[in-house]
Amino acid sequence: MDTRLLAVFDEIYKTRSVSRAGENLGMPQTSVSLALGRLRRQFNDPLFVRTAAGMLPTPQGEALIAPFRQVLELLRKATQQQVAFEPEKSQRKFFISMTDISHLEFLPALVNRVNEVAPAVQIEVMRITAETGKQLEAGESDLAVGFMPELEAGFYQQRLFTQGFACVVRKDHPRVNVRMTAAIFEQERHVAITAAGTGHDLVEHKLADLHMERQLALTLPTLPGLGNLLANTDLIATVPERVAHMLMRIANVKALAPPVSFPSFAIKQHWHERYHHDPANRWLRSVVADLFSE
Repeated sequence: MDTRLLAVFDEIYKTRSVSRAGENLGMPQTSVSLALGRLRRQFNDPLFVRTAAGMLPTPQGEALIAPFRQVLELLRKATQQQVAFEPEKSQRKFFISMTDISHLEFLPALVNRVNEVAPAVQIEVMRITAETGKQLEAGESDLAVGFMPELEAGFYQQRLFTQGFACVVRKDHPRVNVRMTAAIFEQERHVAITAAGTGHDLVEHKLADLHMERQLALTLPTLPGLGNLLANTDLIATVPERVAHMLMRIANVKALAPPVSFPSFAIKQHWHERYHHDPANRWLRSVVADLFSE
């Protein structure tokens, strides 16, 4: 049933008049009469009959007013209600898909911030995979953070920051001092990081365009352990700038400007349209955005 018919029924019941019901609802009298006709056919009953006291309900009409008003009240509450998210009281678990860079760089800060403002909220970290897009759509992942060109189309996104690349070596590297030259870059042996979100393909494509070759000694699928590896070998790693800064904090390494102008890339947070207006998801996105702005 068209729910507008319920409003017509209720207004006729209150006013005892088709014309006054139309005035109160902002509808022409003919439209109210047509609506009443539909209701009569629906219930196979006159519902209201004209008397000296106005349009009075039949027994069937009298029986319908209570359930109709209950439905109208539920609809009113549903349309007016705004679901609130109160982080300080919430016990919700958020699922965040992250690249290794996001995991290593900002996860500690995120955990600390959430503990401050939402002590009962839990976070479960998920790896970025080929299924991340479907997980965002299904609500299995609330947010995806990192460099993920595959999510550029079809998802909401917010740029958190843009970064370039740096070359990282151990501080006492015997052949690399304060400057990374093209000759040194090509002569030394390298470790390549193929983890999602590290911009590995950007580096490879730029080197191919310049017809430069680096001597790969090792390829790693993840970032954890890279600092210790570089601090104890003569290998060079070309990594995003923020990763380089993080490695300098935890290992005996230094970062140098690369001899090649590699393209910069943006770290973003991505979410699906279904959860764009969800108060909890909006809160989580604001927390992440604030952390990177700081």
